[in-house]
Amino acid sequence: MSNTNTNVPALVPIPGQLVLIELIEPGDPGDDRVDRALAGYLAGYSGTTLVGYRLDLRQWVTWATNLHLDILAAERAHIELYARCCESDGKARSTIGRRLSTICGFYKYCEQERIIDRNPAAHVRRPKQDYESSTLGLDRNELGAFLVQAGLSGGRDHALASLLALNGLRVSEALNADIDNMDVNRGHRTLFIHRKGHKTATIPLAPRTARALDLYIGERTTGPIFLNLDGTRRLDRHGAARIVRRLTKRAGIDKNISPHSLRRSFITAALDAGVPLRDVQEAASHSDPRTTMRYDRGRGSLDRHPTYIVATFVAGASR
Repeated sequence: MSNTNTNVPALVPIPGQLVLIELIEPGDPGDDRVDRALAGYLAGYSGTTLVGYRLDLRQWVTWATNLHLDILAAERAHIELYARCCESDGKARSTIGRRLSTICGFYKYCEQERIIDRNPAAHVRRPKQDYESSTLGLDRNELGAFLVQAGLSGGRDHALASLLALNGLRVSEALNADIDNMDVNRGHRTLFIHRKGHKTATIPLAPRTARALDLYIGERTTGPIFLNLDGTRRLDRHGAARIVRRLTKRAGIDKNISPHSLRRSFITAALDAGVPLRDVQEAASHSDPRTTMRYDRGRGSLDRHPTYIVATFVAGASR
């Protein structure tokens, strides 16, 4: 067990922390307790989640090391001071909240594994998040113009744009899909995808999306759906981002649009079209409906207030 220290950090930095600033990866049996704790926590994650958590912990370890703080002896005050420093550096509230969430997860793991006596981040105050999503998105007309340009480009551009904009997939979900994951189920063209958090789902494809994918895949019967330009490797997220930026520019849209922006555009368009919140939440794979509600631009509309529906419903029963 590590000893707690309630004073301002004045401990000698652990050599292993300096290694983890660069790697934060499992090492050899000679690694110290900090290395093992960080490696053990990160071992439970993969893909983009692992990349994000590793970056968050690297930032925390760097900050703590600069203050000569043993991260396994950190107190709640240290973590909240770190959050204030992030604010002073101009970091967005969403970024700070994500970093604190990662830090709390790490210390919860350490507590569960009895590496430390208690979780110092358990009651750390998180920054209040903006109710509206800050991610740029396309409105209905812009989304239509974007897809028109995608159709004119054809091939990979059209297939990727249709899948991102009309299914709202995370870019990793689209890029990790294989041709073998496509199927037909009760008349629906479908795609099996791997979701965030080790979840899986089978999603339907709109006829336009299915046609675009068929035309792009051609005679290929196996392997990744989306390939790089010379067809030798799976398309990466940087290549996908370049495709989206190119189509946005061709559509005459003066916004900095990313693949994630298309995900937001899908969610917003679905809610604007009247798709029930629960169905949109399921399509977006949001664990919390409040996350989906952040994209609902019309949630405050008086025209949509339930009083009108309830009044009509009750009046029909009283006749």
